[in-house]
Amino acid sequence: MTEEERKLIQAKHRLEEAQARDRVKERKSRTRRLIQEGALFEKYYPDAAKMSLEELSEILREKFT
Repeated sequence: MTEEERKLIQAKHRLEEAQARDRVKERKSRTRRLIQEGALFEKYYPDAAKMSLEELSEILREKFT
């Protein structure tokens, strides 16, 4: 393996690692947003905490469609 090939492989690995870090960052950002939105929803509609996902889905569908 030549020096040039090794450098190319290293650059590819660095790029893959950067992309993996970006995916983790995006996933954590989405998780945080979903938690915050759920907390706001429960704050203004406390009964939601006692409902099943199906019941909640039906109420939201009726409200927003």
